[in-house]
Amino acid sequence: MPAKKHTVEEIVAKLAEIERLTEDGMSIGLAAKTLGITEQTYYRWKARYGSMQGEEAERLHELEQENARLKRTIAEQARDIQMLQDLNRGKF
Repeated sequence: MPAKKHTVEEIVAKLAEIERLTEDGMSIGLAAKTLGITEQTYYRWKARYGSMQGEEAERLHELEQENARLKRTIAEQARDIQMLQDLNRGKF
């Protein structure tokens, strides 16, 4: 069964809900299970999005996507440059 991809807003909302449930006395593991995630996922999300508000987390996600796109563009350009250099040297 494929894993569900949560949006950044859903992640921040689930983190806030788990915090509320733990303040009411529920364990982190049980609170996470109640919301349909594992305890490990909770800790991974908390490390990444813990102190952020919804807008900040969304901006981080957008920046990460843009960074990945730029890295792909640079890799493609480096490959094109290498191919042109090989052609120029007669290695074809």
